[in-house]
Amino acid sequence: MSLRVRVLFFGVLRDLVGCASEEVALREGATLHDLLAGYEAKAPRLKQFAPALAFAVNQEYAVPAAPLHEGDEVAFLPPVSGGAAVPALDAQSECLLTREPLSAESLVEALQKPEDGAVVIFEGIVRNHSRQRRTLFLEYEAYEAMAMAQIGALVDEAKRKFAIREAAIHHRLGRLEIGECSVVIAVASAHRAAAFDACRWLIDTLKRTVPIWKKEHFEDGAVWADGEPFPDSVGRDPRASKNSA
Repeated sequence: MSLRVRVLFFGVLRDLVGCASEEVALREGATLHDLLAGYEAKAPRLKQFAPALAFAVNQEYAVPAAPLHEGDEVAFLPPVSGGAAVPALDAQSECLLTREPLSAESLVEALQKPEDGAVVIFEGIVRNHSRQRRTLFLEYEAYEAMAMAQIGALVDEAKRKFAIREAAIHHRLGRLEIGECSVVIAVASAHRAAAFDACRWLIDTLKRTVPIWKKEHFEDGAVWADGEPFPDSVGRDPRASKNSA
């Protein structure tokens, strides 16, 4: 007996394996770890990335020991930095992935209500240098369906953790020029302390857990940005903890 799964690769892994997605046949009872071992055999360089990878099955983080089933969608995820066009949403959407320019002003106008005493905004801007080299532009890509779900979950968690009324996260995909905004986070609350704390937590957690990657383009080449390490709460290869001990 065998089963077939669809495997997705993003960022540096797509370049390494040589494809963005493919269907793979596995034995009945195979796990994520078995799937990884098969790819390491075909692309030995993958082993050096394995300790930093996370995995998702059907758009949910999963541990390497997780069993696979017929028709599963499996994603190999390099550390996040933090395709097809993403449908545009209106400024009132709390979760947004778009290829259109972002507007902090429009987001604040849509978010703010009379009961708010503070609205804190974070804007991530494309700078003109990185790694002691001049940056020409950036490209962002995402595991879009999973990224939207993760962003929504972050907003919900922020509202539970902090004394805020509302929060929103808008993120750009595609090519961004120097000076353009890559991400806008807005937090509204009755008091400023909670808004500041929630905004800082949202950007820090987004950069570690939401599957969005950036490619930095320089005058002499391009590289995928080194991502933030995945937290222990998401699916990781067991070799990660051994190597970091």
